[in-house]
Amino acid sequence: MTESATRIREFKMPDVGEGLTEAEILKWYVQPGDTVTDGQVVCEVETAKAAVELPIPFNGAVHELRFTEGTTVDVGTAIIAVDTDPSAGPPEGTAPAESAAGAAPAGPAADEGEGAGEREGRKPVLVGYGVAESPTKRRPRKQQPAADTWRNGNGAPESVRDSVQEAVQGELNGHREGAAVSGAGAVADVPSATGRPLAKPPVRKLAKDLGIDLTTVVPTGPDGVITREDVHAAAASVGARVPAPAAPAPSAAPAAAAPRAEAQDAGAAARETRIPVRGVRKATAQAMVDSAFTAPQVTEFVTVDVTRTMKLVRELKQDPDMQGLRVNPLLLVAKAFLVALRRHPEANAAWDEANQEIVQKHYVNLGIAAATPRGLVVPNVKDAHAKTLPELAEALGELVTTAREGKTSPAAMQGGTVTITNVGVFGVDTGTPILNPGESAILAFGQVRQQPWVHKGKVKARDVTTLALAFDHRLIDGELGSKVLADVAAVLEHPKRLMTWT
Repeated sequence: MTESATRIREFKMPDVGEGLTEAEILKWYVQPGDTVTDGQVVCEVETAKAAVELPIPFNGAVHELRFTEGTTVDVGTAIIAVDTDPSAGPPEGTAPAESAAGAAPAGPAADEGEGAGEREGRKPVLVGYGVAESPTKRRPRKQQPAADTWRNGNGAPESVRDSVQEAVQGELNGHREGAAVSGAGAVADVPSATGRPLAKPPVRKLAKDLGIDLTTVVPTGPDGVITREDVHAAAASVGARVPAPAAPAPSAAPAAAAPRAEAQDAGAAARETRIPVRGVRKATAQAMVDSAFTAPQVTEFVTVDVTRTMKLVRELKQDPDMQGLRVNPLLLVAKAFLVALRRHPEANAAWDEANQEIVQKHYVNLGIAAATPRGLVVPNVKDAHAKTLPELAEALGELVTTAREGKTSPAAMQGGTVTITNVGVFGVDTGTPILNPGESAILAFGQVRQQPWVHKGKVKARDVTTLALAFDHRLIDGELGSKVLADVAAVLEHPKRLMTWT
């Protein structure tokens, strides 16, 4: 091991949550050549649960950024290399430092404990791919069919014809297996030493901007590298990847019809925008599917006069003890929900499928669904049941602010027991919310608006809202769910019960 090799230390993508397997690099805060110190934040990544800033665990100068912004990286993969002794000059046998946003390095990246000069017979490396352990092997551009290969009427080899049919059938079945079909009808593998398509960072960015999945692009570059031309060709073929069978055209027709077909393909692409599903949105989608198809869910509704609650909100905003805190109707809805759960503790539970047990929780971690630019997140207030009204207001304010800034940590979204979703802020009366996996109930709080209401025997304009409670019917039966929802409504109709029922 050379001295220069030991100077280069790699920082690997950590598991910043529980069991996460990948994260997307959102932003680099450093560039090659920058000095970094132990604990300095070098990048921001988005996991399936939240956006997180990553600190570097050692001192030195940035030698190389292994991935460009917008790349999804597996946990345990090195994302940045640092020269821990930059005063000694450039490390021997290593390429000059280069940003991942630019071209790929000319040679292999240095791994911790191994010099670049010790990597004989390995495949050239693109930024972020590491070094393949297999010997270098150039991917053939074309292979001529054997003389005895059967050919169909169009001159295509039987093996190619069968592969095309298999690929087309795979597309129709909603998945891609084995091969990708190019616009010319040829079949080509998508090679990668790490199981991921090979492409330089600028090409990856181009594919991301055009909404192209690189795993569907047929590479034509050396060693199976995807080029800009390959990405543009894939973009032009969007909407025409699985052609419908057609009768052979006259010999003079193809040349005249080609420009028209290309114009139709471009027009189809302009009518759609493809957005990769990853990070928070991907996790939310999977969680909702898991919840909807594993827990039998029931939703009940109640419409309630909250005029007295709205009056109390206005009074609390003037209270010196609540100055500087976020005081709004959601605060009192949250407090009413906590009161109802205290009166019916068996509703605050979880279903343990493995042990076939109902686990009753003696604490309430109250989740608040928050819409953010990266998707829906549900951080929770830990031990919300034990907080005073001012403490609850402070915790809710911090939770919402952090979520909107995209700074919610994975720990803040773990361990929730019940959730509130405030759909009223969007002008919606109510809805049928889906449970967060592992939780027993979710309360939807609709908009508060004035409606004609019978009050003390007379029809008057009153502040009215509709509440919806969805719950896991394995844990909460109709009677218990109705009692919980009725208690929340009762507290909001007569908020003095916040004192008499606690």
